[in-house]
Amino acid sequence: MFRLFKNLKAIDYVCLTIAIGFIVLQSYIDLTIPDFTEKIIGETDMNVILTNGGIMLAMSIGGMLCAVLTGLFTAIVAENLGYNIRKKFYRKVQSFSFAEMNKFSTASLMTRTTNDVRQVTILIAIGVRALVKAPIMAVFAITKVTNVGWQWSVATAVAIVLMVTMIVVVMSFVIPKFKKIQKLTDDINRVTRENLTGIRVVRASNAESFENEKFEKSNVEWTKTTLFTGKFLALFDPSMTLLMGGLSLTIYWIAGYLVNNMQMMKSVATLSQYTTQALMSFMFLTIVFMLMPRAIVSAKRINEVLDSKNEIVSGTYRDELDGTATVVFENVSFKYPGAEDYVLKNISFTAKEGETVAFIGSTGSGKSTIINLIPRLYDVTEGKVLIDGVDVKEYNLEALNRKIGYIPQKSTLFSGTVRTNVNFGDNNADEETINEALSVAQASQFVSTLDGGIDGRIAQAGTNISGGQKQRLSIARAIARRPDIFIFDDSFSALDYKTDKKLRSALKKDTSKVTKFIVAQRIGTIKDADKIIVLENGEMVGMGTHDYLLKKCPVYQEIALSQLSKGEL
Repeated sequence: MFRLFKNLKAIDYVCLTIAIGFIVLQSYIDLTIPDFTEKIIGETDMNVILTNGGIMLAMSIGGMLCAVLTGLFTAIVAENLGYNIRKKFYRKVQSFSFAEMNKFSTASLMTRTTNDVRQVTILIAIGVRALVKAPIMAVFAITKVTNVGWQWSVATAVAIVLMVTMIVVVMSFVIPKFKKIQKLTDDINRVTRENLTGIRVVRASNAESFENEKFEKSNVEWTKTTLFTGKFLALFDPSMTLLMGGLSLTIYWIAGYLVNNMQMMKSVATLSQYTTQALMSFMFLTIVFMLMPRAIVSAKRINEVLDSKNEIVSGTYRDELDGTATVVFENVSFKYPGAEDYVLKNISFTAKEGETVAFIGSTGSGKSTIINLIPRLYDVTEGKVLIDGVDVKEYNLEALNRKIGYIPQKSTLFSGTVRTNVNFGDNNADEETINEALSVAQASQFVSTLDGGIDGRIAQAGTNISGGQKQRLSIARAIARRPDIFIFDDSFSALDYKTDKKLRSALKKDTSKVTKFIVAQRIGTIKDADKIIVLENGEMVGMGTHDYLLKKCPVYQEIALSQLSKGEL
C-alpha cells in the first residue's frame, strides 16, 4: 500500500504537509472549545457569556475553514496520486509482451486501472484526516477524562473496549470478502465487454437469453457479496450512536451521585464533550478500518501489474531504415511460457532482401507464431532470429518496430478518421504518402466515397466499414510507414480474389526491395511467393516455390488439391 506513495510528486508532499497542518489546527480548536463551554455554564455576567460565546463561534468558523481546506488539499493529493498511478499503470501495460498480457485478462486490467485505483484514492482523501486527527483527539480527551475521576475513566475505557471488539469482529468477517468483490468486478466487466464486443454474433445467434443468464450469474454473485459486507459495515453507525448515547447517559448517571457544587456540574458538562470527542475519534478510525481493507486489496492488485517483470527487454542497437532487410532464422524452437510442448521445432531459413516468404499449413501448425517472433511479440526459446545479421533481442524495441510493417490477423482500427488511422503512431506521413498507401492497398475507391474522403470518420473498431475495408486500411497503415519488412498475418482473408490479386501485384511493384512475410490459408495468395514454407505440427515439412512443392511436398499437394483443381494448379 505505502509503496504507491512513491508515485507522489514533491508538490503533493507539500500539499499533504499543509493538509496535516490544518488537521492539527482543527484538532486544537475542537479540543479547546469545551474549555469555553465550562466558562459559560452557570455564568450570569452577560459580558462574559458574549465574550466566550463569540470566541467559541469564531473558533467554530475557523474549524470549519480548516476542515474545508483539509478536504481540498487531501483531494489534490489523492487525485494526483490516482493520476500518477493510472499513468504508470497504463505505460506498464503498454510495455507488456503477449506473455505478460496473457497473465491478466483485459477486464481485470480495466478494473485495476479504474476501480482499484479509486479505492486507494478514496482512502487517501478520507483516511489522512482520520489517521492524524483521531489519535490527537483520543489521547487528549482520554487524558482529560482520567483527570476528572476514575469512575468516568472506567466508563470510557469500557466503551472503547466494546468499540474495538466490535471493529475486530466485523472486520474479521468483512476483509476476506473484499478481494472476492474485486475479482467479481473483473468478472462483470469481462462478461459485459464480451457481450458488447460480440453483440452482432449474440443477436445473430439469438443468444440474448444465454448472455443474460451469464451476466445475471455474475451480477447476483457480486451483489450478494457486496450486501454481505454492507450488512456488517452497516452495524457501525447505529452501534456507535448507541455506544455514545450509552456513555453520555452513564456519565450523567455517575454525576448524579457525585455532583455537589456548580464547579463539579461544569466539569461534568465538559467531561461529556470530551468523552464524545474520544468516541468520535474512534469513529473516525472506524471509517478508515472500513476503507483500508478494500484499499489494501486494490493496492496489491495494482502492484501485481506494476511489479510484473517484462519478459521482453529492449536492446540498444538501432538501425536506420534503408528499405531493405535480410531475415534469418537459425535453429529456432519456441514454446509458450509455462507450456511443456514446443510449438515450433528447429526452424531454419533465410529471407533475402526483397524476397516474399509465405507460410502455409493446417490450423495450429505455428504459422502466426513464427512471424510473431520477428517483431518480438514473443522471444524464441532456442535459436536466433537475425535481421541484417543482428539478433532481434539486441535491437532497441522502438527501432525494431519502426523497421517492421505489421498487419495482424485481426484488423484493428481506432476511432478517428482515415487519415489518423493510416498515419497512426509515430508515423509522420504527408497527404501524398497517405494517398499512395491507400492506392497500393486498393482502398482509394471506397475511401473516396466516404464523407470527407481521407478525413472521413472511422468509428471505434471500424464498425462503420466492412471487414475487407478494414483490412485494406490496416495494410495502408503499414505501407505508409515505409518499413524494411512487411509481415502479413493472414491479412488478405477478407478480400475477394480480384482485390487480393491487385493488391499483391501493387505491393510487388511498389515495394520490390522490401522483404515480405505472408501467412495465408489460400494457395492463390502465396503461389507467386519466392519461397513457401510448409508447416505441420510446428515443423518444416517443405520449403520452395509453388511448382517445386507441388512435386516434392505431399502436405502442400494435399492443401493445394483441396482448394484448386488440377487445371488451376
